[in-house]
Amino acid sequence: MVRTRFAPSPTGYLHIGGVRTALFNWLFARHHGGQFILRIDDTDQQRNVEEALAPILHGLGWLGIDWDEGPDVGGPHGPYSQSQRTDRYAAAVEQLLEGGFAYRDYAKTEEIQAEREAAQSEKRTFVYSRRWMAETPEQRQAFEAEGRQAVVRLKMPREGAVAIDDLVRGRVEFQWADEQDHVIQRADGSCLYHLATVVDEHDHKITHVIRAEEHLSNTPRQIFIGQSLGYELPTFAHLPYVAEPGSKTKLSKRKIPKYLKNPDFSAMYNHGVAIADRLELEITEDSFNPVLTDFYEEVGYLSDAIVNYLLLLGWSLDDKTEDFSREEMIKQFTLDRVNKAPASFDPTKLDAVQDRYMQRLPIAEKVARVLPFLQRAQLLSGEVSAEEESRVAQIIGAAGDRIKVAGDILDYEDFFASDDALAYEEKAFAKQLGSVDSQDLLRSFREQLAGLEVFDAVTTEACLREFVEKQEVKIGKLVQPVRVALTGKAKGFGLFETLAILGRDTVLARIDLALAKAA
Repeated sequence: MVRTRFAPSPTGYLHIGGVRTALFNWLFARHHGGQFILRIDDTDQQRNVEEALAPILHGLGWLGIDWDEGPDVGGPHGPYSQSQRTDRYAAAVEQLLEGGFAYRDYAKTEEIQAEREAAQSEKRTFVYSRRWMAETPEQRQAFEAEGRQAVVRLKMPREGAVAIDDLVRGRVEFQWADEQDHVIQRADGSCLYHLATVVDEHDHKITHVIRAEEHLSNTPRQIFIGQSLGYELPTFAHLPYVAEPGSKTKLSKRKIPKYLKNPDFSAMYNHGVAIADRLELEITEDSFNPVLTDFYEEVGYLSDAIVNYLLLLGWSLDDKTEDFSREEMIKQFTLDRVNKAPASFDPTKLDAVQDRYMQRLPIAEKVARVLPFLQRAQLLSGEVSAEEESRVAQIIGAAGDRIKVAGDILDYEDFFASDDALAYEEKAFAKQLGSVDSQDLLRSFREQLAGLEVFDAVTTEACLREFVEKQEVKIGKLVQPVRVALTGKAKGFGLFETLAILGRDTVLARIDLALAKAA
């Protein structure tokens, strides 16, 4: 059975590139009817934050990337967190030592550095002399008598080569002479990632290691460890990294100021910030960042759209198909269609995918997705009534494709504000309601609206057109003052839809308030 894994470190965020790796592992396993395993790589205790695991689990769950075995669901091959597997790693270290594939090294940091600098000055490749290697009890005793502490290093071959048939990159060969004697166990007894991951792949019965290409350079030492322990090696596939917009440089969560110079990235980020401001969210590189998946959930993107976009970051079915259901993704996904070149993060394309997904949603589902944003912004409170849901549906219908993400519903906060709390754009108010003539015109039209028996879009439009014809004024002379009086803004969707959504009582009350403010 095909078994793949995703192994994040619990450091508090899900990077777009990491999620793309998780997605490809998930799709590969599902395509082959296999299993997808979630493992937590928490060997580096200085970097890990215990409470940061929950956001990772939540983020993957939000994206619909489910796992068959993992730290929260268990499984027959657990535990699935490296911090709980230290005894297993220690046993593997002992096995390597006993087999002569590793050794205890008592060199001090400055002694290794001196050898490295000597090699550099002599313009030769640095190869550790193994001068402080201890392979017998007597040697260990002598070094320890000097007060030295030992790490455990791999005793790497110095000649020959090893090759893998990578499912993305093809055949890749590594010269053993280029490999150092890598440390696999620290002086305090804790083990490093390179050993731990090999033991984990074996114990968790991982058949395919699909990971980012920066791990390709780690592969020779991991092959050496696996072979030395007598393990059957998994098949490797190294994915191209996700690059900066319009660049081949790896996308980094620490470069937001740089990326904001890109107009497409800046537009997407500023759109998100406007929504975050209304929700009073904290905006930092770790909590609100388009390089992290949390950003998209907070703003109101659709998880299916994000997954679809990530699928296209380095993979394609053909030169025309861009939209895939989950079932289609699973059916079509193969590693031979993964591009070797870095995949550039394209905010415009991501937003285009999101827009297509959003516009295909039925109104009822859009309502369900925007309601939490209205509640978080305290525009709706408590249990939402049927009348409130109906108003939201009307707003969404009138807004049409203006609602790109669920958070865009907050652009229409004026429909939910109490009449006396309506905020006016001062410049627009002064322009449209600053003159006595415009005030008189609005006051007269208010009386016409008050006399209507039916108050819907068709009736109010007929009323307005008849009114401006009798007054012998252009329609724009009245439409804009009415809009500003009702919404506080100079722009919005159709005025007559606005009148119908607000209803007679609110419309009349807001016109009265605007006229009082203008007086």
